[in-house]
Amino acid sequence: MKLHEYQAKQLLAAYGVPVPENYVASSGAEAASAAERLGGRGVVKAQVHAGGRGKAGGVKVADSPEEAARIAESLIGSTLVTFQTGPQGVPVHQVLVEQTMDIERELYLSITTDGGRRRPVVIASAAGGMEIEEVAQTEPEKVLTEPIDPAIGFQAFQGRRLAAGLGLPPAQVRSFSALVHACYRAYVEKDSGMIEINPLVLTNDGQLLALDAKMNLDDDALFRHKAEAELRDTTQDDQLEVEASEAGIAYVKLDGNVGCMVNGAGLAMATMDIVKFAGAEPANFLDVGGGAAEEKISHAILLMLSDPNVEKVLVNIFGGILRCDIAARGIVDAYHKADRQPPLVVRMLGTNVDEGKQILAESGLKATMVDTLEEAAAAIKG
Repeated sequence: MKLHEYQAKQLLAAYGVPVPENYVASSGAEAASAAERLGGRGVVKAQVHAGGRGKAGGVKVADSPEEAARIAESLIGSTLVTFQTGPQGVPVHQVLVEQTMDIERELYLSITTDGGRRRPVVIASAAGGMEIEEVAQTEPEKVLTEPIDPAIGFQAFQGRRLAAGLGLPPAQVRSFSALVHACYRAYVEKDSGMIEINPLVLTNDGQLLALDAKMNLDDDALFRHKAEAELRDTTQDDQLEVEASEAGIAYVKLDGNVGCMVNGAGLAMATMDIVKFAGAEPANFLDVGGGAAEEKISHAILLMLSDPNVEKVLVNIFGGILRCDIAARGIVDAYHKADRQPPLVVRMLGTNVDEGKQILAESGLKATMVDTLEEAAAAIKG
């Protein structure tokens, strides 16, 4: 679950991470009032779940409360398109009005989990304000990494090592280490998957401040964080994914044209690989799980068919807890309810496979039955 910038800053500030004075506004009048509290001048920032806002016109400096109101009114209610949103963009419902800074240096700081090391890692760079992926490709020597032993947590010596690598003056070493430690506490205690501060700025008067902040929380851990779960903004997410989540279906929309439905995450990945092997592109990741009922299967198929990009459907079921006959009834029910019936390829193996195949054969649907992944690839290609 992603947080908006203002939400991430509020959460990090509660752990002791210094942030600029800021106010959330949902209208031009509120933005003007916020600018007045900041001394008449402020930075107006669109609140969306995407980076690249500045280049897309989503971050502007207002030199007066009246200008803050005009900027806010132009952003609120609009759709912001950045390199991370795709051409469809995301809606802007609020802006953050923040105090301006006299910046001496911009740094990059993030904490995430390194799957290879199987532990959290702090990533820092002196090239703050830039896209870290670009820095890693063009100037990898500027990207510092510091793995954290989860048994003992982030240590002061690691903060000093990172500060030295970033070239921070001695006066800021202790505050930098404390800031990273605070971020790490928030990362662990809130079950975060990523905290990113870009830029982390050093001001002319020697302060370190999180000028921007991104944070996401593990969906599977939200039952432990009821207050944070209420911060979810579903308007920023793909609406099919939101509907699927509410139905307990693991669904991620992709850019291809072959809809995939399976029962198991590993099987889903293998099925997507087969689609690509066939020269096509998967339109989604869709895992109904091991114990799905007929209604859930039907709902999942209807969700997938509501994506206009889906031109073919590949169902790959290994019947165990989910019996093949139940899956077949769900597929038939969905196709009979759907407004359209794209070509259907079905691979079923396992419990009650013969019953499942018979249900599909007698349904009147034009379903191509296959037994192997190679046959599935050939059917998708055909």
